[in-house]
Amino acid sequence: MRIHLSSVFVDDQEKALRFYTDVLGFVKKHDVPLGGADRWLTVVSPEAPDGTELLLEPAGHRAVGPYRTALVEDGIPATSFAVDDVPAEFERLRALGVRFTQEPTEMGPVTTAVLDDTCGNLIQLVQRA
Repeated sequence: MRIHLSSVFVDDQEKALRFYTDVLGFVKKHDVPLGGADRWLTVVSPEAPDGTELLLEPAGHRAVGPYRTALVEDGIPATSFAVDDVPAEFERLRALGVRFTQEPTEMGPVTTAVLDDTCGNLIQLVQRA
């Protein structure tokens, strides 16, 4: 068994697609209209095009707003992405205008940073020692 798909709820799928591809560096995998404005929209790492997909899921369900608000208020990331060098990614993304809620922090065997994805979520970057 392996993880095939994970998702983050986003306020605006087109805005999310631009952020996750143009800024974070993922690539679009699937973009399937679902009727109305919603799409089955996934991105993947360019290093693993057949790997785990991230669904940029519309945040329209009534439970999503309170859930995401509580996570953000408590500083809890919606998901976590592995990077080779958190301080270098922090500097690269900050230069692109990305807002961080946590600068690179060593936490035992990992270094983490937390960013705002501009679509209603906090995302953690993690580097294992």
